[in-house]
Amino acid sequence: MKTRTLFACSLLLLTVVGNVYAATYNLPEINGDRVVASSTGDTVTITVDHDQTLLDIARHFNLGQTEIVTLNPNLDRWLIKKDTVVRLPNRRILPDSPHEGITLNIAEYRMYYYPANQPGTVRSYAHGVGRQDWQTPLGKTTVSKKVKDPSWHPPESIRREHAANGDPLPVVVPPGPNNPLGAYALYLNLPGDYRIHGTDVDKIFGIGMQITHGCVRMYPEDIEALYNSIPVGTSVYIVKQPVKVGWLNNTLYVEAHPDLEGEEKSADERYAVALALIQKANNGELPEFDQVALNKALKDLDGTPMPLYERLPPLEGEIPFTEPEPIPEPIAKIKKSTPVIVAKNKKPAAATKSSKPGSVTATKNTKKLPAIASKSKKQEPVTTAKSKKQVTTTTNKAKKPEPKTVSKSQSSQGGYYRGS
Repeated sequence: MKTRTLFACSLLLLTVVGNVYAATYNLPEINGDRVVASSTGDTVTITVDHDQTLLDIARHFNLGQTEIVTLNPNLDRWLIKKDTVVRLPNRRILPDSPHEGITLNIAEYRMYYYPANQPGTVRSYAHGVGRQDWQTPLGKTTVSKKVKDPSWHPPESIRREHAANGDPLPVVVPPGPNNPLGAYALYLNLPGDYRIHGTDVDKIFGIGMQITHGCVRMYPEDIEALYNSIPVGTSVYIVKQPVKVGWLNNTLYVEAHPDLEGEEKSADERYAVALALIQKANNGELPEFDQVALNKALKDLDGTPMPLYERLPPLEGEIPFTEPEPIPEPIAKIKKSTPVIVAKNKKPAAATKSSKPGSVTATKNTKKLPAIASKSKKQEPVTTAKSKKQVTTTTNKAKKPEPKTVSKSQSSQGGYYRGS
């Protein structure tokens, strides 16, 4: 949904404070940065203009139930009264996965789609994932086929489960409003008929929860948009990253989400995961980051990116530091064309292009340097080790006065299941 369209719709339902939330983000300008944002501020809030549910607001802003409830823990999800201020997400850290095709981060109930025909952008959608006993598989796959108005053939295992709960299923569920696959389905190249699909009217508020039998369930309008955008063969990366870190403009952020049911980590385990990710993002070194900010992120687990550490940006026009080439030892191995005095020469050395014999400028590169050092006003005669004549040179072996050498500059841094 584009920002302008979203703004027009929001005026009918909500009063927006600050910039409007968007589901389409521009990728960061700096290569390697992974934090995207819908506005310039840290947070986005709205003021509700009539009574409704928190889940109505979630769907309007393309959020799942777990996400919006976690951001607003003190609000009743089933009744949000007029003039209530509701918090929405703003920044997001992109999952650690290739920026192509689709990435499903089941730990945050969100999809990230990188459209090939819109480079530099990413679309993000809420979705539901598999229950604890019907987990969504992880790994890389592809979209094997697309089906509009699919029929559902529930596996025998699911039919037994429904029968035990007093809700028997037919052998085939035809297309329609009560089909749990919804109106569109993207089949994944995995054993077990795993799909990314829509939903029926009875389960629409289950988006953003562990509610499916392993498939990925989306809002009807989102799956329609995705279905019409991606071709068969699109790459799909299914990951589980409850803790993410990423850079934005030389600031390192951390984002943490609650663990899935049955996979709860201890505080120490979560902290260790965060430290490893911070170190990885900082080229293998652990910086002196904001411990208070990290502790808050790992305690709240509300998915809000928290700034941890700011590195020094490179100076304007600064040339990146590179290791200097080693000086050959001994000097006698330097090629004859190099304008220096060779120790074994019996005659004064001459510069390659000099018009006067015996007048050379000693240097360690192929370019001709000024004949006088930075703090020397006169050329001083110096006698080579085995030469009886004097030659004019600025080599640091001159006895009087000995020229000062300039120090090298340093660069500043800073068993798969089948079914829905």
